[in-house]
Amino acid sequence: MAGMETRELRYFVAVAEELHFGRAAERLGIAQPPLSRAIQQLERRLGVTLLDRTNRTIALTEAGTVLLHEGRAALDAVEAADRRTRRAAAASGDPGIVLVTKAGASSELLPKLLDAYAAEPGAVTVDVLLCAPGEQERLLRDGRADVALLHRPFDSAAGFDTEELRTEEQVAVLPAGHPLTARAHLRLADVTALPGLPMPRWPGPDGTYPDGPGPRVHDHAQLLQLIALGRAAAVLPESSRARLPRDLATVPLLDAPKVTTVIAWPPHSRSLALAGLVRAATRL
Repeated sequence: MAGMETRELRYFVAVAEELHFGRAAERLGIAQPPLSRAIQQLERRLGVTLLDRTNRTIALTEAGTVLLHEGRAALDAVEAADRRTRRAAAASGDPGIVLVTKAGASSELLPKLLDAYAAEPGAVTVDVLLCAPGEQERLLRDGRADVALLHRPFDSAAGFDTEELRTEEQVAVLPAGHPLTARAHLRLADVTALPGLPMPRWPGPDGTYPDGPGPRVHDHAQLLQLIALGRAAAVLPESSRARLPRDLATVPLLDAPKVTTVIAWPPHSRSLALAGLVRAATRL
């Protein structure tokens, strides 16, 4: 991608995502003819065909698919650099750390981590950014956060440096008094097929919800209230038991995948404060 301009990448990514020059031009706020010329010039300079064009359709070639993936990552990196630079300037001598984590998750680990780091020599302010499920990765990539607590296998840590902090089993969370709460353990099939207690539907990275019978949920508190009302069941990490209200009960699951909590940060980070936070996390 030597010599490629950020503007050209933005143009190409817009066309590749819309697969329509008119919609891409509208999204970019430019006219369609200069957008078409820019893509043609990019193809000539690279010496490859990025888009297969017919009178009615546009499709990505194999080379175009690669450039879309790499281009998104490059634009994310540029945006992250811009945000982190502006944040560093705004801090004016008090360069704190922004830690992002899913709201309602790591409720035992997070206070211990913050207390352990605060006791470190040279510790700086840690601002905690609570987000919806699946948002930590995006906020870390685009520079709005410096470090994140991720939960594999549900969150992707690809491209980040990581340290594993804890691995735990999962439990079924049910309304207290439900017949299954008398069981010593359950299997996933026992929970996912419960009549009247469907599994919740979380929004995807694009904000849309998958199809299904379960209620739409956007945060942990809403989920717990729906379970207490007898409108849903859920599968959560075992550590969630510590802060569940009394009208909910948990049962261990024999075959649910284990959840590993990791602390993740961009591999190019040179922040001494961030290094200190990671050290404090790994000692817990």
